[in-house]
Formats: sequence, C-alpha cells, structure tokens
Amino acid sequence: MMKIAFWGLGSIAKQHIVNLSEVLKDRGTDFQIDVIRHCDKPVADDRIRRLVTDVYTEQQAENKKYDIIFITNPTAMHYKTIQRCVGLAEHMFIEKPVFDRCGVNVEGLSLKKSSVYYVACPLRYTAVLQYVRQNIDLGSVYSARAISSSYLPAWRPGTDYRDTYSAKRALGGGVAIDLIHEWDYLVSLFGLPQQVLYAGGRYSSLEIDSDDLAAYIGIYKDKLVEVHLDYFGREAIRELILFTAEDTVVADLVNSRVCFRHQGTVVDLPEERTVYQKRELAHFLDIIEGKCENDNSIAHALEVLKIAEIGNQQGNTIY
Repeated sequence: MMKIAFWGLGSIAKQHIVNLSEVLKDRGTDFQIDVIRHCDKPVADDRIRRLVTDVYTEQQAENKKYDIIFITNPTAMHYKTIQRCVGLAEHMFIEKPVFDRCGVNVEGLSLKKSSVYYVACPLRYTAVLQYVRQNIDLGSVYSARAISSSYLPAWRPGTDYRDTYSAKRALGGGVAIDLIHEWDYLVSLFGLPQQVLYAGGRYSSLEIDSDDLAAYIGIYKDKLVEVHLDYFGREAIRELILFTAEDTVVADLVNSRVCFRHQGTVVDLPEERTVYQKRELAHFLDIIEGKCENDNSIAHALEVLKIAEIGNQQGNTIY
C-alpha cells in the first residue's frame, strides 16, 4: 500500500489527485491518499472526496508517515513545508516553482540522501516539446524565442484572480516566478545560459501587486534565447520558436502542433492537459523506483530559479 499525502488542496493539487489515482490504478499499485490542510476544513469537491481517505490539519499530521508527500501549497510556504515534511515523507513531489526566492538555506532543510525530492516541470512532458527534443537538431539553433502570454483573470474560472497567489508578490506571485515553465524547458533543451539580461515590471491595469510582464535575453556561446512572459495577453499564446539554417520551427503548446514555416509542413500532436501531467507523474514514480535519474532535483530547480528571479534583483544583468 503506497501512502500519499497532499499538503495543500488548491486547483493543481486536485488535478494531481485525480491524475495520480488513474496512474497508480493503471500500474496496479494499491494506494491511500490523504490531504493535509492548514485549517480543519472538509473536502467540498465530490470527485476529490471520493479519492481521499483522511483529511488532517497540519498539527494532526505531525506524527504521520507517508511514502510520498506532494507539496502543493502556495510557493512562499514551500520552504517551511518541506522542512516540516522531511521526517514525515520518504519522497516529495514539489509543485513549481520550488521556492519564491533562491536565497534559501537548502542545508537547513536536512534533506535525506536516500530520498527523492522532485520539482514539477510538466511542459517538458508535452508531446510538442518531446517532439522537439527527439526530432530537431538543437545544436543547429541560432536563436530561440519563447513566449507565454495569457489573461490572468481567465486562468481559474470561478475564482477572483485578485485573491490568487499569482496576484500577490508576498505569496510568490508575478510572471517571472509563476511562469518559470519557460526557463525550465529552455534549460532542459539548451543548458544554463552564460548571462541573462532582464526587463520587466507591472504595466497593465490588472489589480495585482505582482509583476505582469517579464522579458529576458539569455546569452549562450552559440545562440541567443529570448523569453517573453505576461499576465495580460487576451489571446493565449505559448510558443517556442527555433531559428535554424534550414527552417523556422514553431512549437505551439496551445494548439499542440509543430510548424515548419519554410517547409510548409505541420505536425499535429493533439493531447489533453491530463495526458502530459500523467506522463510526468509516471516519470516521478519511475524515479522513486530507481528506473531513472531525478532530472529536476531541488538543486537543479534552484539554478533555474536564479534566472527567473532576476526581476527581484537590482540592475538588469546578473547570472
């Protein structure tokens, strides 16, 4: 019996609970899922309640033991939560971003060498980016441009965007950290840049105190990488554009396709969001079972966070 707990029950935790249940059933693994919340509050969602065995407050959970704890509370709380969970869990799945800042004392977490501490990076597992990794000669890329533009008030239907962590700098909100996905997959494709230039801030009329725009240029030995992130784009765009000698390749994550502009060909890779989310969860379980290496440890995630966090530093060039 695999014992699992979710520390925090926001929208992403609910998605993970449903997806993980299906992945474990497909693998023939018996499991129990508990939820740990900061207050004594029952699970209101019928679908989730059917999958959850027990609900505990943070105080009630102090003496529990789990095979896996999913850290799915607000980013600003991750450090203290991980610290509390080291003695409660054999392994952890930590929702991205790993922390709200990179200046943390990782040694103070007292992480166990035998345990897996994996940080979420779901876009790596999309069919589109897997196609790019497997079929494009990344060494031939002269320049790349990544963009994630979408409208924050439309992210979570039924929830006032002004009350979400994305809108609040103190909770780890702001596009630079919130949309760390882009830098995560870029680093997984090209490695760490030698230098990064940054400009950003709050430019729209959204009622938030976090930054709604971040723009970067990553400087590599053999290429430049541009990154645009915003909360105010009324038409959702999430693309990676690769400029090579042979073609301009557009990896379109919203429409699940790869377009070769010069050749005039399109590779359609339709999939639902749950498909690549499950692909990542299966990969995480494989890491725990020793079938593959942990490719997004806390240490690696912190290196990516250093790039994303430039917006919180003074000056426009660091790293």
